[in-house]
Amino acid sequence: MKQMDTRNLSMVMDLYEMTMANGYFHTADIYDPVTFDVFYRKNPDGGGFAIFAGLEQVLDYLEGLHFGPEDIDYLRSLRLYDEKFLEWLAHFRFTGTVTAMPEGTIVYPNEPLVTINAPLIEAQLVETAILAQINHQSLIATKARRIVQAAKGRAVSDFGARRAHNMDAAVYGARAAYIGGVNSTATVLAGQLFGIPVSGTMAHSWVMYFDDEYTAFKHFAEIYPDQAVLLVDTYNVLTSGVPNAIRVAKEVLEPMGKRLAGIRLDSGDLAYLSKEARRMLDDAGLTDCRIVVSNSLDEYTIRSLLDQGGCIDSFGVGERLITAKSDPVFGGVYKLTAVHHGQACRPKIKLSESFEKITNPGRKKIWRIYDAIGHARADLLTNPDEKPDVRTEYVFVDPEKPWKRSHFSHCTAKELHQTYIQQGKRVQTLPALSDIRAYVQDQLRHEIWPEEQRFENPHHHYLDMSPAYYEMKMNLLRQTRGQGSL
Repeated sequence: MKQMDTRNLSMVMDLYEMTMANGYFHTADIYDPVTFDVFYRKNPDGGGFAIFAGLEQVLDYLEGLHFGPEDIDYLRSLRLYDEKFLEWLAHFRFTGTVTAMPEGTIVYPNEPLVTINAPLIEAQLVETAILAQINHQSLIATKARRIVQAAKGRAVSDFGARRAHNMDAAVYGARAAYIGGVNSTATVLAGQLFGIPVSGTMAHSWVMYFDDEYTAFKHFAEIYPDQAVLLVDTYNVLTSGVPNAIRVAKEVLEPMGKRLAGIRLDSGDLAYLSKEARRMLDDAGLTDCRIVVSNSLDEYTIRSLLDQGGCIDSFGVGERLITAKSDPVFGGVYKLTAVHHGQACRPKIKLSESFEKITNPGRKKIWRIYDAIGHARADLLTNPDEKPDVRTEYVFVDPEKPWKRSHFSHCTAKELHQTYIQQGKRVQTLPALSDIRAYVQDQLRHEIWPEEQRFENPHHHYLDMSPAYYEMKMNLLRQTRGQGSL
């Protein structure tokens, strides 16, 4: 389901995109097709992989791309663009082709997540909006996966909306977190729009409003007898909160034939308090009462709590998930890789003093190489007309160690890109969000090496090149060096 407001997001761009578009309009063949790739350069938090997210919103944006009268009037007011260009913009629609990895794919640095093949101006104008969606959602999905991994099978809920950078960040962050593996969200709009399960308990203000803690718990349990989770740290967890929760379980819920669903801890020494609370609940016969904890959690605090023997059944994770606080920039970029004149394709490369910022040029295909038992061994870039036969000995180039002779054998290759928009029209139905989430879990369970999933010093996943593609890149480097074509 699309977001329910009717905003035209076509103006979500940096000014230079419109300024370059105007320049192309007057100096170039604006219908020359070009190719841009979206990729990123390093995994967040020093991890071994990332999760690609945000594709559905990118496709929705491209399908609806247009400039209305108010947009044209605003651009006219800048006094940068002539009327011929503005008139052309008034009839603008995206007519290009979009190929991409399926949303939820486990991805690695420097490989194309999305490729835009479109007329020059069209491809230039969409840069910022595409990056905004992919950078944000891929970052949050990746952070969520780390947190879910640390929880070791315990439920994780997104509690982050109030600390998100704005309302859209809360809603789409919840979507991305669900892709990454969280079980539910406290953000109601995300539940409404995307079908994510919603969860929540009470705030301290509920407890503080009533004359005493017991009365607050009693009223809540009477209203929500099937899902009463009581926040027990407003005053004192062990001398007040847990005893009052037990009293409500015995005096209010059990006479109704109901059980206390849980208690929630939101402050203090969560490891110690959870163990003491568990002992008290068990002694009262409430062995099925869950303990939920929250309060500035991330993958490291969760791992520490469990290492200390914390008796915790589920986690509510807020600000450090929804902002990816420990590494809040995904770093995705959008780079020109080819210009087409008629049947000729001219690959383009960006040079840099930094090796890692030299781009992979030209039209290309990205393949995932699997070993005989289905583990993803590496990814492979090839020219678009190549289909690697990795069943027998297939020689490839490791661009970080090109002097080595390396080969695949007894492997299979899967092309990672699919076509989603062809000549401006959607050509593929997208999966349900729950299916995207399941796709992430399936890859991590069956395809991605456990060594790549370590938090510290993960195994490096290789991005290799076919000999023909590597030679094309080296030739282009030699031709471009010294020409000032950065």
